[in-house]
Amino acid sequence: MPDTKPEIRLFNSMTRKKEIFRPLDWQNDAVPDDQKKVRIYVCGPTVYDRAHIGNARPVIVFDMLYRLLRHVYGKDHVTYARNFTDVDDKIIKRAAETGRRIDEITEETIRWYHDDMESLGTLRPDAEPRATDHIGNMIAMIEELIRGGHAYEAEGHVLFAVDSYADYGRLSGRSVEDMIAGARVEIAPYKRNPMDFVLWKPSNADQPGWNSPWGRGRPGWHIECSAMSYELFGPRFDIHGGGGDLKFPHHENEIAQSCCAHPGKDGCFAQLWMHNEMLQVEGRKMSKSLGNFFSVRELLDQGIPGEVIRFVYLGTHYRKPMDWTEKKAREAEATLRKWYALAARAKGRGAPYVAVVSALADDLNTPGAIAECHQLAHAGDATTLRHTLQFLGLMQDDAPEWATAPKADLSEHAKKLTQARAKAMETKDFSQVDRLKAALIAAGVEVRMGKDGVELLPGADFDPAKLEGLE
Repeated sequence: MPDTKPEIRLFNSMTRKKEIFRPLDWQNDAVPDDQKKVRIYVCGPTVYDRAHIGNARPVIVFDMLYRLLRHVYGKDHVTYARNFTDVDDKIIKRAAETGRRIDEITEETIRWYHDDMESLGTLRPDAEPRATDHIGNMIAMIEELIRGGHAYEAEGHVLFAVDSYADYGRLSGRSVEDMIAGARVEIAPYKRNPMDFVLWKPSNADQPGWNSPWGRGRPGWHIECSAMSYELFGPRFDIHGGGGDLKFPHHENEIAQSCCAHPGKDGCFAQLWMHNEMLQVEGRKMSKSLGNFFSVRELLDQGIPGEVIRFVYLGTHYRKPMDWTEKKAREAEATLRKWYALAARAKGRGAPYVAVVSALADDLNTPGAIAECHQLAHAGDATTLRHTLQFLGLMQDDAPEWATAPKADLSEHAKKLTQARAKAMETKDFSQVDRLKAALIAAGVEVRMGKDGVELLPGADFDPAKLEGLE
């Protein structure tokens, strides 16, 4: 394997600073070069409904990280896992509401998820473990925690004893007292401490359940990722990621139970933690009550191409709040149309632009990468631009139909402006030219007039309705 690799720096949520990323296997001389792996685990969806556009943000963020790591270390040396939570109270509730079987709901939702996320140009992870396939692993981990004095049984439940883990709260940076005060803690008489969380809970006859040493029941939410990541990667792996809303309590609880079940002298669980910020719509928190709550499928069905959606997401750094707006979508489509037209002229083999790779190696600086693409397009480098766009998850094949189809027929308006200009050159009265030009600009058309004639280009905010009836 090559020794010269771009130096990747990533912000570690645990240490709250940007660090040079050094994969664990590359720190271990005992691992042969051809067996070295970078291991990433990202918390995936609870599968009971369509993914909304906020759910799509971590998918695109960690897809971009996956692409970068494959580029640097080789695709055979990176393993990316993202789980499906297919046993959960939300799924049970949806089944009761609809009268459908739980497995029908989860299978359908997983199909939807794959279709919708792949429409955004994301690669499918190497592993997609489902919680229901790893119940035995969860039971074994819970038994280990009980033996170690980190968990206890109470009234058919098994709970993790937060007091038994001294570093609890390190990821979120809050004390247990602060977390109790600021969190919606489930109050239950069988808890020794209000912060203790459920590892296993009983199921009634109408709920899915599995036999266990504590009776028929089902796992709590937090234990599944700890058990599945251990089964896939062992007690220590490189990167754990997810949305910032998972930092507490989900990831805090994962760390506690994993480090207590599998402590290591060189550390436990994930070496580096990454979290993306949340998404807003038109400057406001996404909410069904505000009418700005959209699924990815709804945007696609509105005619917004998946590549345009992806491009909008890449325009904001993953650690900053992102605002989805219609204006950004229009601008993204206009930019991609221009870039695709140039990239379609590419010839021969190429590679991603080094400056784009460097931008991404600096804590996934996707806005910086896009700025470098603008420079490539300005320079007219079609071949490098095409391979760079493909590296970014865009333009996987030839330019799609939406990008090559004429967005508007402005030929009649160009003809009228040309005629008005020719007449004005004779009469020296340019009022009609100015009127037509002003109307075109107001409709979002870029007007170019030179010795070679008139050229009209629809801009990102082009509105053909504003040109209706223009004479």
